Amino acid sequence: MKEKVAIFWFRRDLRITDNTGLSMALRGDHPVLPIFIFDPAILDKLQNKEDKRVDYIHQVLLHMQKELQKLKSDIRVYHGEPISIFKQLLNEYEVKEVYCNHDYEPYAIQRDTAISKLLETQDVPLKTSKDQVIFEADEIKKNDGTPYTVYTPYSRKWKERLEEKDYRAKAMHYDNLLRVKNRKLPSLADLGFKKTSFTWKRPQLDAKVIDNYGEHRDYPGEDHTTRLGLALRFGTISVRQCVRFAVKHNATWLGELIWREFFMQILYHFPNVVNKCFKAPYEHIAWRNNEEEFTRWCEGRTGYPLVDAGMHELNETGFMHNRVRMVVASFLTKHLLIDWRWGEAYFAEKLLDYELSSNNGNWQWAAGCGCDAAPYFRIFNPMEQTKKFDKDLVYIKRWNPDFEALDNEPIVEHKFARERALKAYKKALDKGRN
Repeated sequence: MKEKVAIFWFRRDLRITDNTGLSMALRGDHPVLPIFIFDPAILDKLQNKEDKRVDYIHQVLLHMQKELQKLKSDIRVYHGEPISIFKQLLNEYEVKEVYCNHDYEPYAIQRDTAISKLLETQDVPLKTSKDQVIFEADEIKKNDGTPYTVYTPYSRKWKERLEEKDYRAKAMHYDNLLRVKNRKLPSLADLGFKKTSFTWKRPQLDAKVIDNYGEHRDYPGEDHTTRLGLALRFGTISVRQCVRFAVKHNATWLGELIWREFFMQILYHFPNVVNKCFKAPYEHIAWRNNEEEFTRWCEGRTGYPLVDAGMHELNETGFMHNRVRMVVASFLTKHLLIDWRWGEAYFAEKLLDYELSSNNGNWQWAAGCGCDAAPYFRIFNPMEQTKKFDKDLVYIKRWNPDFEALDNEPIVEHKFARERALKAYKKALDKGRN
């Protein structure tokens, strides 16, 4: 006789506390088998086999396994196409229901649709829950039922809708976990990856940082950021916990959490933004796309100390301060007239906290072609940004210490680049209107 089970499928919610879908599964009628699937469709795209994100997930799964083993259960970790893994699970167990939390990216929607159709053939329901956001795709809309495409009114409606129950932690009752024998997880080598220098630590909400977030967040030399992007990306911290803390401690940081949800609903409603400008006329921009200049930007050799410091930080750590992200993105798209999609792809490869919706949204914001974008004529001057936000060169000296010694002529003169960009953008918009 096959064992009757419910399956909980971990994806972007790698924690056993305050987890909506897991909480629902544990309240069901059948013992819950937790699983995770390393998907080749995602892993095979990662060229760097020392990718810290894969190591991060692996370390988190090892930690979760220890927690579940204390509860006399375990997590089954698989490496393969999700559809094949679920066929295997349907053979091995009498699966009564499958639970998971929503994922809003285009690939995830296709994957989940395929899994749902497979389960339907066996009369197994796929029960999904909202977990990685407070308000999902269709919950914050204009009065006429259409989605918001500008952040400020979206944020206003979001805050008007917010109630305490929206960010209350989910109750967890572990008695219904399936009792299973311990099983070793696949190693990084089994997945085709190598160990990195990254060491996972349980994410923490730091009141010292968040209480003063609005005053200090623009100064990269102070390193006064939450560093929670990676934890939110993979769900090692609950967004409800973050919002609860933000409501109590800092409205500016709450605004950043709302930006995250704004870009998620943009991607959901307008999936073509993955490869296209949200504002169609900007598709007419005559990008220069000089490969040598792109390489110099990637390697931090533009001759602009703040831009180069940012790229060095990204390449060495997988992180870049948010103010500097804006400067380097503006520089690539405006000063060098290189397609925002090139920069977006480079960030996707390098950023540990890479999130498709936010990365895409912020790059289109910087390029001026997004839904809620900086006007095309806003072109950051890296030297003025340095005077304003790193006047003592603390950040630059940390990540670009040889900037004065290097014979590194600026790749392009600011005034010339600005005028060139304005002409290119205006020409594109004129063409788009005709």
